[in-house]
Amino acid sequence: MGEKLILFIATGFGLGRMPVAPGTFGTLAGLPLIGITAWLATVCTPGAAALFLVGVVLFSVWISQEAEILIGSEDPGAVVIDEMAGFCVTMTLVPVTLFTLAAGFIAFRCFDIVKPFPIRWFEKNFSGGAGIVLDDLMAGVLAAFLLKAICLMV
Repeated sequence: MGEKLILFIATGFGLGRMPVAPGTFGTLAGLPLIGITAWLATVCTPGAAALFLVGVVLFSVWISQEAEILIGSEDPGAVVIDEMAGFCVTMTLVPVTLFTLAAGFIAFRCFDIVKPFPIRWFEKNFSGGAGIVLDDLMAGVLAAFLLKAICLMV
């Protein structure tokens, strides 16, 4: 895969290069992936959606590692494919609606920015592509549980 294509994908199709809040804008680049996952869960099986999500996560780790090497710095802010994958994880336990997308977006971004335990632990104890992606996956897991609880109360 060419260097320009790797960086284009890793930066969320360029959204990670926004001068302000690149992670927030990059999270929005995950919307098509969420749509594909939701479609697979309804048209195929939940297993197909889970397999797609695993593929997204593994691809995110690889592309993050490659982008980190190309950019030449650890966990570069422009790399936002980790936010895209984390937001996908956030949306796994609930139906995708405008309400759940908005609530999930807010929950994910809050966890990703504040980094409560165990999110910060993942950030500090892993490096390379795994280090870039794992903290966002954990933020996605915590946000998914919160979002599920909110949906059960509504």
